[in-house]
Amino acid sequence: MSRVAEAKAAQRRIVFTNGCYDLLHPGHIRLLESARELGDILILALNTDRSVRGNKGANRPIINEAERAEVAAALAAVDYVVLFDEPTPREIITRVLPDVLVKGSDWGPNEVVGREEVEAAGGRVVSIPLEPRYSTSAIIERIQKIPT
Repeated sequence: MSRVAEAKAAQRRIVFTNGCYDLLHPGHIRLLESARELGDILILALNTDRSVRGNKGANRPIINEAERAEVAAALAAVDYVVLFDEPTPREIITRVLPDVLVKGSDWGPNEVVGREEVEAAGGRVVSIPLEPRYSTSAIIERIQKIPT
């Protein structure tokens, strides 16, 4: 976390978001680009494989955590990628205390994990509208319907 401390000391605005980012699609990219526009540094916390299975079921993730992290780290909008193994990123949010916590609009204001901690530290929570045509679950369903 020394990079976070250095960034804060340099008064750089830290933005944090999280998710599975299993099958990366344009909806993910647009959310990350929008998040990055809210600050100087974007930290993306990815659920580990175990955490994804706990949240999404035994057949997920499709892409393993190392590969998801590699792809995410290659995105221009993303400065740092960190994995978390817990069901929620509360612990890491509490350690980072970003200036801006970003979630997609599918999360209600009272459902955003870390909201209380970020707001108590003077930060804010931003909801970014989702791209309605994109969904990892819908992509998986389409693939499963392809005749073999």
